[in-house]
Amino acid sequence: MPLLVMILTAGLVAGAAVAYAADNFASLRGPAPLTEEGEPPPLAPEENRDLRRVRNYPEQPPTIPHKIEGYQIDINANRCLSCHSRTATGESQAPMVSITHFMDRDGQFLAAVSPRRYFCTQCHIPQHEVDAPLENTFEDIDSILTRIEEGRIE
Repeated sequence: MPLLVMILTAGLVAGAAVAYAADNFASLRGPAPLTEEGEPPPLAPEENRDLRRVRNYPEQPPTIPHKIEGYQIDINANRCLSCHSRTATGESQAPMVSITHFMDRDGQFLAAVSPRRYFCTQCHIPQHEVDAPLENTFEDIDSILTRIEEGRIE
């Protein structure tokens, strides 16, 4: 088969595949065809309940249960520490940052929060009030261990 015919055939097949996919598959893109840019959904409001969430696995960073829009967290200031620092928790009643945040990379404890743990939103994130776009079958470790103990999983 000549090269030009092969290239044209490949182009037709690819075009047909895009058209088929656009017509027959639902996606997180919404109803926009694959060849067009869709309209993004509006941002959902941040959760603001101040309730601690259950963690799903050991060492999971806790989520932020309140709004943080407008918080300054940069090299000059960290608004989170105005409530969560060791000295502020008595007045704010917020949980203190974990003791691990005071350790340097060599495991030595510091008097203040370690620079590598200073930018809170690298690990801790606020939650938004949205429904999951896809079914979630995640099971936390306690559920799995319970099922193993009960002999429902081997």
